Amino acid sequence: MARINDNYLKLSAGYLFPEIARRVRTFQQAHPDAQIIRLGIGDVVLPLPASICDAMNAAVDELRTEAGFHGYGPEQGYEFLRSAIAEHDFASRGVTIDPDEIFVSDGSKCDSGNVQELFAVDARVAIPDPVYPVYLDTNVMAGRTGSADQNGRYAGIVYLPCTAQNGFLPAPPDEKVDLVYLCFPNNPTGAVARREDLARWVAYAHRYDAVLLFDAAYEAFITESDIPHSIYEIDGAKDVAIEFRSYSKTAGFTGTRCAYMVVPKSVGGIAADGSRVDLHRLWTRRHTTKFNGVSYPVQRAAAATYAPHGRDEVRAHVDYYMGNAALIRRSLASLGLEVHGGVNAPYVWVRTPEGLGSWEFFDALLTRAHVVGTPGAGFGACGEGYFRLSAFGKRDNVEEALERIRRAFG
Repeated sequence: MARINDNYLKLSAGYLFPEIARRVRTFQQAHPDAQIIRLGIGDVVLPLPASICDAMNAAVDELRTEAGFHGYGPEQGYEFLRSAIAEHDFASRGVTIDPDEIFVSDGSKCDSGNVQELFAVDARVAIPDPVYPVYLDTNVMAGRTGSADQNGRYAGIVYLPCTAQNGFLPAPPDEKVDLVYLCFPNNPTGAVARREDLARWVAYAHRYDAVLLFDAAYEAFITESDIPHSIYEIDGAKDVAIEFRSYSKTAGFTGTRCAYMVVPKSVGGIAADGSRVDLHRLWTRRHTTKFNGVSYPVQRAAAATYAPHGRDEVRAHVDYYMGNAALIRRSLASLGLEVHGGVNAPYVWVRTPEGLGSWEFFDALLTRAHVVGTPGAGFGACGEGYFRLSAFGKRDNVEEALERIRRAFG
């Protein structure tokens, strides 16, 4: 028999969201008449904006013609999309990013999981706790950790606690690491990093020759004007940071699949012989070897989000979801619960009531209110005692869910 990668056996449990789905399915089978409202997984509910669909349809019509047919495209993405990204997402904020530093992909989940392939197996990794599970699990799969302890923490990982006491903003460690995962606006806590917070991380990366892996998938949900939307708004960040962006939540592409990753040519790593290596070159090699590119119609649809009408439609969707977030915040706070997030992010992070653990509250919410959220413990040890609710829902469902929670826990 073929030998397996034993690192997969270190994974202490099933991936968080399939476990949630399993519990919901079991409850639904036992209670077929229950009308369950899902505010757990951050999947969008509004249909794709009209102008984006028009752009996609026009691209499909092109493919019906000999003159407009496109087969394999450039793996890094079509120039029309990469140039639009460089202009609208970065130059508009005073940041210079070359289009060929942008790599279009099928999702930030893939990018944030795949990027670790560029680095040595013995690279030291710092990961916030709580955190989006993909950052941790893919490093476990790659063999950078030992086994998990009883709290689910893996030997070999430098954990960065994110607690109410530090505003859910991790501080740079007092030791050298090679890679640091950061996510702002944060999933799951909804916290944001201000300019001075990010500047400390950039200074740390320069001091220790570390690489910052910065997930900005939720930057469009920032409402406060003084919060950076990109790590590259910080001086010196282009020398030490790789950034991930996505159209999934902003433009409703969770099923359409399109995202991108920025790898500046000035970011480097160290080879075994001590020489400096250009990470842009390595990622280009990896991307072109393992990925055939996002489809032409999807990239035309993504480019349409930068046109004036497309921007307005996307903004309307973001505002709709942030209206849900504000509603969730107010309602839970009125019940006397400790509430975080929901101001610059579509997630509300709430301390569980009545001394319940995260999974206990998940089960209680499901059985007593028929509402699904995400237990904080699924994001890490520091998430125990917290719960994430997503603003990605239809307004009437959100209102009904909050009324059920009020009746069940008020």
